[in-house]
Amino acid sequence: MDNLAPETPHAAAIETKADQLGDSFDIVTRQDVHDAALAALRQEIGTLKGRLEKLGRHALRPLLGDGEAAAAPELKGFVDGYLRTGRETELKSLSMGSAADGGYAVPRQIDATISARMIKISPIRAIATVAKTSTSGYRRLLSQGGTASGWVSETAARPDSATSKLVEIVPPSGELYANPSATQQMLDDAAFDVPTWLANEIATEFARAEGAAFINGTGNNQPKGFLQATTAAQSDATRAYGSLQFIGSNNATGFDGTPESKLIDMVFAVRASLRQGAVWVMNSTTMATIRKFKAADGSFLWQPGIADGQPNRLLGFPVVEAEDMPDIAANAFPIAFGNFAAGYLIAERNATTILRDPYSSKPYVQFYATRRIGGTVLDSDAIKLLKITT
Repeated sequence: MDNLAPETPHAAAIETKADQLGDSFDIVTRQDVHDAALAALRQEIGTLKGRLEKLGRHALRPLLGDGEAAAAPELKGFVDGYLRTGRETELKSLSMGSAADGGYAVPRQIDATISARMIKISPIRAIATVAKTSTSGYRRLLSQGGTASGWVSETAARPDSATSKLVEIVPPSGELYANPSATQQMLDDAAFDVPTWLANEIATEFARAEGAAFINGTGNNQPKGFLQATTAAQSDATRAYGSLQFIGSNNATGFDGTPESKLIDMVFAVRASLRQGAVWVMNSTTMATIRKFKAADGSFLWQPGIADGQPNRLLGFPVVEAEDMPDIAANAFPIAFGNFAAGYLIAERNATTILRDPYSSKPYVQFYATRRIGGTVLDSDAIKLLKITT
């Protein structure tokens, strides 16, 4: 045994080399695992990024899109539960308000869409003052002036001033309704955008009806149109409050030889403080006539909008087209000019109510929508009329 060479150093060296080789294989294995994990993480990040981008696109959609419907329980319950299937329990669980004569207040998303579309297609609503109220009645006090004022020295007595004259404005109102219909098959189709369709149908009918009432409404269960107000030729200083001033055309059936002078008289009949924000209101037939008028130097009084979306102008003021205005005819009032934001008041109850009716007109499902709206002249000094008369 003494002649045997010691084996311990060589065995240790071989074992050390084997350990180093094993460690190198472990490093390669760990690197492969690391690369695989990194690739999986990158794939997961890419998937997550795609989902976030998709959610972002949904967030940019209109309020009535699928993304919003999924995010708003009130809207989803109203559309899927009530409008599509007629389950009233969906609304009761959401504490939706119910009118005394039936029907439910629509969610704010649909009501906002109805209001926005009505502003676009109802010409007078777009330029008048709109007051929202939670009740069917609305009153407003308007000061007619009359408060005395004066100058005094620092130590002089201050005499009592006169009491201002106040007038209570109560717009006549009525229940405006629309009754769009759809088949149950349309409502069952998931691709059919029920809230957008319903909002557009209701807004179109509401705008058509109220557009006529704000101009020619009688005030009996409907707004009182500004053309139904009393009229007089006197100026603001002498005319009775509540009556609108008119300027005659100096021709029994149309305009005289200098029509531009009558239009200029209308502009300056409005006080300077009210003239800011004033507009012309007329129908398309009258517009066709007015566009042909020229000044003494041969230039047209009409100035087309120089950019898309900009209004046409007459004597520097925007022109609003309202088809419910009368044509040029004897004793008619085909043109109005003034500040309608100060001159005409629209009062409406906040929410639109809807009653689902699948029985009255089978196989159609009708949606009976109502809204209480009123209107009247607010400041009679702010609106002037052109009358076809001598």
